[in-house]
Amino acid sequence: MLITTQGLVLREVSYKESDKILTVLTRDLGKRTVKARGCRKKSSPLAASAQLLVWSDMTLFEYRDHLTLNEGSSLEQFWGVREDIEKLALGSYFAEAAEAVAEEGVPNPGLLSLVLNSLYVLDKLHKPLALVKAAFELKLLCLSGYEPLLDACAVCGAAEPDEPRLNLSEGVLHCARCRSGVGDGVSMPLDRGSLAAMRHVACGDPKRLFSFSVGPESLRLLEGACEAFLMTQLERGFRTLDFYKQLRRPQD
Repeated sequence: MLITTQGLVLREVSYKESDKILTVLTRDLGKRTVKARGCRKKSSPLAASAQLLVWSDMTLFEYRDHLTLNEGSSLEQFWGVREDIEKLALGSYFAEAAEAVAEEGVPNPGLLSLVLNSLYVLDKLHKPLALVKAAFELKLLCLSGYEPLLDACAVCGAAEPDEPRLNLSEGVLHCARCRSGVGDGVSMPLDRGSLAAMRHVACGDPKRLFSFSVGPESLRLLEGACEAFLMTQLERGFRTLDFYKQLRRPQD
């Protein structure tokens, strides 16, 4: 059976002499494993569509629950990302994180939109990489059922907590003085700017996800809290994130 859809390649693994095994986040089928035969040959019409972080029209052949890429036409290759090693490393981290939370065979339009929009911002807009990274991480968790409670201190109920903190294991906001009331685990420091940014990402219009700015210190706190919250909730690290950290420029 032939299936027509659109998909973003999240991972590629070389297979045999000229094939690849792809992990593709598709619009209609969710995350699926797809074999791309002969795509590593220079003359292959599948070469562009079988690359990491390429968004394509795809025709897939399904046989006994196995999918093969029959035809592919790339729609967006995100050249601004591919030509910058830091952006490519960050985009690869987005792909690895999305693969980790996506369910096999379950469509997830929100997750797909998040990854595509994040890659677009890296590609076309001049946003600080730390801001894009933090917004992606927090929104990824929100879409995956790990949205933190950010409306008020979980202990005293203050809407604007004094010396705000985010408890990583419980996913709740609290004042510094209320630390003992939220249980064990690490709490990351925030300030007014980073807390406002987190509320914007978690509760705001997804179409305006990256439409905010914060000062250098607030951005530092925001990035630290979002990354640590992701690692705590998913209980894992990412090799692509480690590579990105080795490359990042001091101003990011």
